[in-house]
Amino acid sequence: MSGIDVAPGHDDGIPVISVLFVCTHNSARSIMGEALLREKGGDAFDVHSAGTEPSEVRPLTLRVLEEAGIPTAGLSSKSVQEFMGRKFDYIITVCDSARQNCPVFPGEGDRFHWGYPDPSAATGTEEERLEAFRRVFTAMSQRIDLFMNVSDKRETADPS
Repeated sequence: MSGIDVAPGHDDGIPVISVLFVCTHNSARSIMGEALLREKGGDAFDVHSAGTEPSEVRPLTLRVLEEAGIPTAGLSSKSVQEFMGRKFDYIITVCDSARQNCPVFPGEGDRFHWGYPDPSAATGTEEERLEAFRRVFTAMSQRIDLFMNVSDKRETADPS
């Protein structure tokens, strides 16, 4: 074995799809991506998120996830450095800065960029700022539905 940590397969032999969401601070968009895909994809996906300059998970991020009934226990801001020895099938950057600064991972699979406005930069009342988080959450949720459909077909496609 090469020493690279890979995601385990299911007991039925179907491989788990490993995904890393990356943003600058790992405080909103990447956390939403992690939580959404983990909730929607279940044990078919091994999902993580990280930041190039990690900080703290934003309270409005947690609030939007909780409003949607998505578990938030265990969500925390992490550095991409924690995942450097790990192989991922997909690395998804969700902000332009992370796209430019995301390191290359060994044995890296496909890299996608899903740019979303930073809800943390929203101004106004708490309700107006919360609405910015909800908009990003809704857009990410829709894209994750499409991603799951495509990645499932790719993983189960018969090469013959």
